[in-house]
Amino acid sequence: MPETQRVSPGSGITPLQQMLASGTGALLTSLFVTPLDVVKIRLQAQQTSFSKGKCFLYCNGLMDHLYVCQNGGSTCTAWYKAPTHFTGTLDAFVKITRHEGIRSLWSGLPPTLVMAVPATVIYFTCYDQLRDFLRYGMGYQGSHIPLLAGALARLGSVTVISPLELVRTKMQSRQLTYRELCVCIQSSVAQDGWLSLWRGWGPTILRDVPFSAIYWFNYELVKKWLCQQQKVHDATFMMNFTAGAISGMVAAVLTLPFDVVKTKRQIQLGEMEAMRVKKEKISSSTWMLMRKILAESGARGLFAGFMPRIIKIAPACAIMISSYEFGKTFFQRVNQERELKALQH
Repeated sequence: MPETQRVSPGSGITPLQQMLASGTGALLTSLFVTPLDVVKIRLQAQQTSFSKGKCFLYCNGLMDHLYVCQNGGSTCTAWYKAPTHFTGTLDAFVKITRHEGIRSLWSGLPPTLVMAVPATVIYFTCYDQLRDFLRYGMGYQGSHIPLLAGALARLGSVTVISPLELVRTKMQSRQLTYRELCVCIQSSVAQDGWLSLWRGWGPTILRDVPFSAIYWFNYELVKKWLCQQQKVHDATFMMNFTAGAISGMVAAVLTLPFDVVKTKRQIQLGEMEAMRVKKEKISSSTWMLMRKILAESGARGLFAGFMPRIIKIAPACAIMISSYEFGKTFFQRVNQERELKALQH
C-alpha cells in the first residue's frame, strides 16, 4: 500500500475510498426516495395552490431543499404544478408515469444532487474518521463513541453546506446572475455580518445533530446485536439494511418535533428571501415558534407528519447505510488483494 493512501484503522480503507462509497450510496438513496417526495408534493400542490413567492420543501432522502414558486397559478414550475387530478398516492404514481412519463418521478432531482452528494460525502467520511480517531487515536471505548462522532460529523457538514443552501435559494428566488449574486451576498454580509450566511442554521442543527447522534448510536448497537444473534463477525448487507431502517425510524420519531419546527422555519426564511422581507419583520425564534405550535395545536402539532416522515426516513437510512457499507466492503477486498500481490512480489 503506498504511503500516500492512509488506511483508516477501523475500516481498512482510505478516506478517498470512504468518499466514493458514501457518494455512491447518496446517489442510490436519492434515486429510490425522490419519487416518494415528488408524489407527496404533487398531492400537496393539488390541495393548496402555491402562490408567487411561496415555498415548499423537497427532500431527496438525504437533504431538505426549498423550492420557490416564481409566478403563481398554473405558470408555477411545471413539475410540481402539472394539472392532473390524483385520488391518492398510488393513483398519483400511476397517472404521473402514464401521462408524463416515468422520468417525471425524478423531477427536480439534478439540482438537489449538486448539494446532497457533497454534503453526504462530508458527513459519512467525517463520521468514520472521527469514530476511528476516538477509538484508535484517543483510546476511548464504549457505545457513546458513535453518538459523539455522529453529532460532531453532522454539525460539521451542516455548517459547511448551510451558506451554499442560502446561496441556492437566493439564486432561485430572484433569478440572479453570478455577478448579481456576488453583489447580493456582499451587501447582505455588509448589512448583517458574516453570520447572515448561516441564517436558518440553528433550527437545522437542533434537528440534525440529535438525529445523527441517536441514529449512529442505535445503528452500531442494532448491528452488533444482529451479528451476535447470527453468530457472525461481520454484518451482512441485510443486517446493515435492517439496522439502518430501525435506527432511522427511532431517530425520526424522537426528533420529529424539531423537524416540524425546522420545516416551518426553513419555509418562513425562504419566503422572506423570495418576498425580500427584512429579517427584523420575522422576529420569532425557534423556541418561540415551538411554543406557538404548542399553543395553537397542542403536543400533536409537534408530531404532525408522523407517518410520511417514517415512511421516507426508514428506507432512506436503510438504503444509504447498506450501500455505504457494501462500498466499504468492496474497497476492503480491493486493498487486501493489493497487499497480497505486493507481498508476493
